[in-house]
Amino acid sequence: MPRTVAIVGRPNVGKSRLFNRLVGRRVSIVHDQPGITRDVISARVKLGAYTLLDTGGLGLKGGESTLELTAASERQVEFAIAASDLILFVIDGLDGITSLDVKIAQMLRRSKKKVLLVINKADFDESKVDMADTYSLGLGEPHPVSAEHGRGETDLREAVIKEIGPEPEILDSTKTAEDPLMVCFIGRPNVGKSSLGNRLLKDDRLIVSATPGTTRDAVELPFRFKTRYKRMIDFRLIDTAGIKASTKLASPVEYFSRLRALDAIQRTDVVFMVLDALDGVTQQDKAIAGEAAKENKPIIVLVNKWDLVLKAFADRDEKLAVYKSERDYRVKYEKALFDRLFFTPGSPVIFVSALSRFEIPRMLNSAAKINRQLDVKIPTARLNALMERLIQKMPPPAVGGRRFKIYYVTQIGNRPFRLKVFCNREERLPDNYQRYLESNIVEEFDLQGCPMVFHLVGKERHKDRGGKGPLRAKRDNPTEDTEAWGGLEAMED
Repeated sequence: MPRTVAIVGRPNVGKSRLFNRLVGRRVSIVHDQPGITRDVISARVKLGAYTLLDTGGLGLKGGESTLELTAASERQVEFAIAASDLILFVIDGLDGITSLDVKIAQMLRRSKKKVLLVINKADFDESKVDMADTYSLGLGEPHPVSAEHGRGETDLREAVIKEIGPEPEILDSTKTAEDPLMVCFIGRPNVGKSSLGNRLLKDDRLIVSATPGTTRDAVELPFRFKTRYKRMIDFRLIDTAGIKASTKLASPVEYFSRLRALDAIQRTDVVFMVLDALDGVTQQDKAIAGEAAKENKPIIVLVNKWDLVLKAFADRDEKLAVYKSERDYRVKYEKALFDRLFFTPGSPVIFVSALSRFEIPRMLNSAAKINRQLDVKIPTARLNALMERLIQKMPPPAVGGRRFKIYYVTQIGNRPFRLKVFCNREERLPDNYQRYLESNIVEEFDLQGCPMVFHLVGKERHKDRGGKGPLRAKRDNPTEDTEAWGGLEAMED
């Protein structure tokens, strides 16, 4: 990770607040309770063009966290030290130097990395902070700041740039690289999202624990994948916290974790919806899938822990005695899934195992395929010809004594696919009929898993804006799609 700066320090000294201050937006969760940050959070700092890492609570003992989580957080810091060019060691100026601060300073000196000593909570002046005592840590000149109020921020930014150097010049301005494919895992707590993430990264950079709710922040990590056609694809993984229902949030931390996960959905290209193979589909799964559907994101359904299902059949578990075979279980699971959850037509369902790596390559190939499909341009003539066939096959139902009519359809955008539909009255298009049209469009143009948004333009509303109506306007401005337009013209009364 080139030009990387890591923030380290014992718990509750303001590392996450300083991280958010330098990044310029709220990324890490900030809370007065020690140990809130447990993963390595990364973000790009525009002023200086470097990557900033926020680490977990180093040395956290007791309290809410278990010894397992404590050890995992310390490993995150070790990773940050190894990956960084510069380390910001943050101590609490009001607490003074503690024995743990001394131990951390010793670790940093042994690392031989560049270190800036940051004295946080110097909100107004240094009168309450023993600046002289900080020199005993052997880390050079201290930098007093107030992460909460911004005092000393400019000086610290300049010190960072001085240590890592200015932003490198781009020698070939014409050279461009493909943006990484952003993917994220969403799902209930403890369905195996972080375990799947670790399989992708071939690393323990994400904390994995049997304790539900271990991951609280949305962690962004890059990785590369070689497709079945030997093509290398750059991915960026956002590992989110398990999304709880808003009515079941027990603390402010869970509230902000949920907001962070929802923000991750907005920024991602393809969403991996993770379900538990033995639990089946729950009401909470339905709510979580709805969050991704509201953002019009393509969804790949991952039924994780499939190794447990295979083991249960091998052991002749009585709980699965009602199923003829593993295949029968799979078919009925998928049917129940689509009965309870509404996804984009053709959303892939992949039965995977983070433990055995079963079907992991397939899920990435599916994401890469959907990402390519999202940029497809639908031929207008073929689209309108398809709509005519669909309407003749199954006419729209009559609403209020009048039948919904479509005059013309054209694509106006991608990611998601946006179709502008000129019609008689937009309020007369029932949801189930729109799903009928959408599913057939997806099948016709091989856009499985790609969401679509219909922008309806009613004839009366179009005339009210001073237009001639979509049909008249089209005939006054003929294009290569005239034949398709004429094919639908006969549907108008």
